Amino acid sequence: MAGGSTTRAPGRGPSREPSRGPSRGPVRGTQGGPLAFVVHIPFVEEIGLQLWAAGEGRSELRLPLDEGHLNHRLVAHGGVLMTLLDVAMAQAARTLHVPGEALGPAVITIEMKTTFVQPATVEAGVLKATGHVLHRTRSLAFCEGHVFDGAGALCVHASGTFKYVRPLVGKPTGGDGD
Repeated sequence: MAGGSTTRAPGRGPSREPSRGPSRGPVRGTQGGPLAFVVHIPFVEEIGLQLWAAGEGRSELRLPLDEGHLNHRLVAHGGVLMTLLDVAMAQAARTLHVPGEALGPAVITIEMKTTFVQPATVEAGVLKATGHVLHRTRSLAFCEGHVFDGAGALCVHASGTFKYVRPLVGKPTGGDGD
C-alpha cells in the first residue's frame, strides 16, 4: 500500500495503516460509555451490541455476554460472534468514507472468513471486538477483526471484504454490515 504509514504494535511485526484521503481524526471516542450507531439495525440492537469507538479505519464494539447469547454447550453462539465481527469490520470500513464520493458510507458484506480460536463463556464477561481496514479501494474495504474475552484472550479472528454502496433512498447514511 503505497503512501500508508508503518506502525509497530508491541510484540508484532510492522503493519500498514490505511492511507485513504486526509486524516480526519476519530469519528467517535470512548468517553463515558457506548455510543449510538449511525444507522438503525434492529438485529444489532436486539442482541445488544455496543459501539465504543470508530475512526481512522478502526472500530471497537462490546457485548455483555449473557445466557441468551449461548449455544447448547453453554458458550457464545458462533452466529453471535460472527455478527459482532461483521459489524465491527463494517464500522471500521465506514470511517474511511470521504464526503462527496459516489459510493458509501454504507457497506455490505461480500465475504467473511472466521476462525474460532477458543470458546467464550458467560464467565468471560464483556466481549470486545475490534475491526480495522487493511486496505481500501474506491469500492471495497478489506478488513480484519478480533473478539477478545474479558481477560483479553483471543476467542475469534475474522477477515472480510465489504463493498461500498449508495445509501438507500430516504436513509442518508445507509446500512452497514447487514
